[in-house]
Amino acid sequence: MVAELTHFIDGAHVKGRSGRFADVYNPATGEVQAKVPLASVEEVDAAVRSAAAAQPAWAAVNPQRRARVLMEFVRLLHRDMDKLAEALSREHGKTIPDAKGDVIRGLEVAEYCIGAPQMLKGEYTEGAGPGIDIYSLRQPLGVAAGITPFNFPAMIPMWKFCPAIACGNSFILKPSERDPSVPLMLAELMMEAGLPKGVLNVVNGDKVSVDAILDHEGIGGVGFVGSTAIAHYVYSRGTAAGKRVQCFGGAKNHMIVMPDADIDQAVDALIGAGYGAAGERCMAVSVAVPVGEATADALIEKLIPRVEKLKIAPYTAGNDVDFGPLVTKEAQARVLGLVDKGVSEGAKLVVDGRGFRMQGYENGFFVGGCLFDHVTKDMDIYKTEIFGPVLSTVRAKTYEEAIGLAMDHEYGNGTAIFTRDGDTARDFVSRVNVGMVGVNVPIPVPLAYHTFGGWKKSVFGDLNQHGPDAFRFYTRTKTVTSRWPSGIKEGAEFSIPTMK
Repeated sequence: MVAELTHFIDGAHVKGRSGRFADVYNPATGEVQAKVPLASVEEVDAAVRSAAAAQPAWAAVNPQRRARVLMEFVRLLHRDMDKLAEALSREHGKTIPDAKGDVIRGLEVAEYCIGAPQMLKGEYTEGAGPGIDIYSLRQPLGVAAGITPFNFPAMIPMWKFCPAIACGNSFILKPSERDPSVPLMLAELMMEAGLPKGVLNVVNGDKVSVDAILDHEGIGGVGFVGSTAIAHYVYSRGTAAGKRVQCFGGAKNHMIVMPDADIDQAVDALIGAGYGAAGERCMAVSVAVPVGEATADALIEKLIPRVEKLKIAPYTAGNDVDFGPLVTKEAQARVLGLVDKGVSEGAKLVVDGRGFRMQGYENGFFVGGCLFDHVTKDMDIYKTEIFGPVLSTVRAKTYEEAIGLAMDHEYGNGTAIFTRDGDTARDFVSRVNVGMVGVNVPIPVPLAYHTFGGWKKSVFGDLNQHGPDAFRFYTRTKTVTSRWPSGIKEGAEFSIPTMK
């Protein structure tokens, strides 16, 4: 029997009332395993009203006590790690170790947010003028919302709601309708951790609910992660409605391999960063840029057998699986179509995973590992974020040509360089116009106490995710100038106040 999922509003699971549903698949089998309600405008409004009613009392709770809720939430995440990972893998297709990593990278942001009392401290100047003190306060926006993608159904929701709630906001989470179970489980755990009802609401839905969030006057800030086209749409519509908005879009992450690099280390890095999670990561390395023909030949020679030997299977096959299926049949068709396009454009497909089939799972959304060589920057497979297990190799004659590829691409999420030369690494870090840079690190995702965010068309807005920027995004600064009667002189002043 197909399970019917719910929304989570005002501290309880609520059945959908719109009459519209989306299918939730098991990507390994292609079977529908659940249906998720798609919220109406009225259902979004009900969640916002619940959040707005709960927020003032939650904001009045002192930051240390709010942090204790997150402290208990972290404990519960550890307790339920296996349960969360299994649910995540069942709907997304990730391997169990990768699913646990998804949860852990969100958990680490929750741990960082336990330090909210420190992060929310304002500034104070005593005696700024005769009898005058000036101080600043960080106050919550009110109701905030997050629109999160399918590829990290645990991590990115926690990147959004943990700092928002730590700052004293209430929160509306609109997760992906493709794998919605884990966000609902996270809301349950927050309630168990002691969060008052209404502070965290989960509304499942599609564009109807997204537009309702962007247009709702009761929501003060919105965070989004997804494709660049939709990020631009969310940012434009949200800011036009007067909201604070941060949106993170697509990526095309280059990894430059210098002639002096350890080739074995570089191959290991490309295999993990290029094919992990079936390439469905915004920080996946999708372009290898070896510098010099000898470097390229050596790299391809070592990559081919590694790609051919990748173990592709459902998460139930064990912890030694390298990656599983793509999330939907549409995603599978899109990736296969782009591989076909690369072949027709003249790229050399040295490992062809298009024909991968797994006995007993013929209807699953699998794509085998694909490796292209001799890709050029005018090809669609180079320009487009493929979001699948496809690695493109663009051969560069010089370091300047290699860094130019990363700098000229419209996306600027992440990049990496593999080299033994410190001068080259320092030059690359200084010059490259990309938001997150790795030196001999293939996926340079910052830890929770630094901020995450790209440049160029990978981001819309001026504040990043997690780290100090999260506390800046989810609060507004209020500055108070105070003078008490003992410092007030007689008589009115008609010129602008100055510090005499």
